[in-house]
Amino acid sequence: MSRLYANENFPFPTVEELRRLGYEVVTIQETGKGGQKISDEEVLSFAVENKMAVLTMNRKHFIRLHHLHPEHQGIIVCTFDPDFISLARRIQASIGLNSTVTGRLIRIMRPAS
Repeated sequence: MSRLYANENFPFPTVEELRRLGYEVVTIQETGKGGQKISDEEVLSFAVENKMAVLTMNRKHFIRLHHLHPEHQGIIVCTFDPDFISLARRIQASIGLNSTVTGRLIRIMRPAS
């Protein structure tokens, strides 16, 4: 199962649901780097060093980083969804569709209402 690293803007209720679903999820706050304005490059570097895929709402910058630095454990970019449980389940489904997330950019979109 994928190890996940949630950056600063990722909703904690979704992290909690992913954990309930069996994923190992570490938040940037839990690493002691929260509130320090860590660059996206540093977030990705930390995730790579610790063999974790990045979870983020910061789609624009991490899509760019995926193209610049394709050697990573995965980047999962999400649109904001106030239904945090549903977001976690869409992440789980997308991860399950792939044999590996390593080197992949996975986009999780909020369903049209």
